[in-house]
Amino acid sequence: MTKEDILRLRDTAEQTRVQFKERVTRDNKYDVSCEMVAQSNSRGGMIVVGIDDKTGRINPLSFVEAQETTNLLGSLASGGVVPQILLDIENVQMESGVIVVVTIKQGRNKTYRDSKGIVWVKQGADKRKVFDNAELIAMLMENGQMHPDSMPVNGTSIKDLDENTMRDYLLNRFRSDFERQQLSITELRHRGLGEIAGILSQTPEGILKNNGLIMEDGTLTVAALMLMGKYPQRWLPAFTVRCVSFVGNSIGGMEFRDKSGNDADGNAVHLYNYIISFLTRNLRKKQVEKDFNSQGELEVSTASLSEIVTNGILHRSYVIEAPLRVFIFDNRIEIHSPGLLPEGVSMESIKHGASVPRNKLLFNHGINLLPYTGAGSGITRALKFTPDIKFENDETLNEFIVTIERRNAGATDVKNDRDNDRDKRDREDRDKTLGSNALKNSQGLKRDREDRDDVIETQHVSYKSLSGVQKNVIQFCNIPRSAREILEHIGYAYNSTNIANQIKPLLEIGFLEMTEPEKPNSKNQKYRKVRKEQTEAYDIR
Repeated sequence: MTKEDILRLRDTAEQTRVQFKERVTRDNKYDVSCEMVAQSNSRGGMIVVGIDDKTGRINPLSFVEAQETTNLLGSLASGGVVPQILLDIENVQMESGVIVVVTIKQGRNKTYRDSKGIVWVKQGADKRKVFDNAELIAMLMENGQMHPDSMPVNGTSIKDLDENTMRDYLLNRFRSDFERQQLSITELRHRGLGEIAGILSQTPEGILKNNGLIMEDGTLTVAALMLMGKYPQRWLPAFTVRCVSFVGNSIGGMEFRDKSGNDADGNAVHLYNYIISFLTRNLRKKQVEKDFNSQGELEVSTASLSEIVTNGILHRSYVIEAPLRVFIFDNRIEIHSPGLLPEGVSMESIKHGASVPRNKLLFNHGINLLPYTGAGSGITRALKFTPDIKFENDETLNEFIVTIERRNAGATDVKNDRDNDRDKRDREDRDKTLGSNALKNSQGLKRDREDRDDVIETQHVSYKSLSGVQKNVIQFCNIPRSAREILEHIGYAYNSTNIANQIKPLLEIGFLEMTEPEKPNSKNQKYRKVRKEQTEAYDIR
């Protein structure tokens, strides 16, 4: 560091990673040690001794003062910070003495405390005490001493896992074992969980315990609940997804093309499908072949979107109680994932395939349910298809933000505008429907029957022609749901009339299917979304 560097630091004033002290003495040594603690617990920084923090006046140290200061700083690093830290001290020659520059690295053994046992972190140019357990856990997590996805969720058991998702997990996880026994994966999908696990000489619960997804007492971990839960948000209400498509380019905009009234919930598979469906229906398609009837290509690579969404779900912080947010603007897409990049990972390193999983259980087992390789190459692959992706560690919001520029942002499509207007009316209708108890009276049921008659005139029904309530039901059934769960979700009483009016029409026109079609009246009957709706029936533009 040179004299010119010192002058530039002085001119930019104190900031998060730069603190000035005119002198370090025995009177202010505790305050200096607290600053060391705060920088170690945050992103590191510098303490510059020889500059007045109030006026910015440079007051260099004499030879003797510099010697005493470096000795005192070393003593504080070993005795005033617990556990002790290492300092990099540099003396910069000025005209009338030296400036002592102390560099403190981000700690690898968090949480650091002062001699009184108090934890400090940086807050802007100042520092603050930490008392919140969630924040302490986040520090331990950054250091790899704690993985929140392995924490138990009290009150849960294997009964809270979705059977179909568990079946998919087992068949994918042990595919090679079944193939060695020359067993058909397709045929196994029709067998019970106990029978599938029996082929491996285990029980479903035993397999999940052996893989760290269930605790020894049968309690589910956060990872198990998020990957395979029937309804994880019953216990983990904040871990949802919020998707908004704005008109314009400001997050403060009040006009929307697509905005859900509630956050999307469900397990990781459901959340992934919900986000991809939202992106697919709100992004433009462009014609890439001369044939007029050829299928258009999405304006942003689907492969890139899949990688970014999967990363957001698996690598988000499960300590910070906030939803994963997906925003579409006229000129860009933003995906806000709670939590900064983990310790040891930088924006540059992830572009080259660096992988330090924050949530090891989710990362290791999500590969059996979500589309990724587990080799740390997701971001690299996304950049291959879409080079203009930007990454940002936003320390103010405590979020990792991925921004994808939209191609041909200025283009307009009259048909899309008409479709958006109709979607807006559908959403308004849904919001009114969900918010009104009148749905349960006879007049509401009559209107529902009339809507049903309109819908089932043809078996080739466009998704966009469905009502807001029907679309809500379809998205809710990304993971199988019982009739009671569906009706309660949309605000209806559970009875045969409402089943006939709200669920059966979607079965008849092919948007839902039964999990047990051979036993339509089974007490275990559930309904799930038919995957073809995203292409043929959805008629997305």
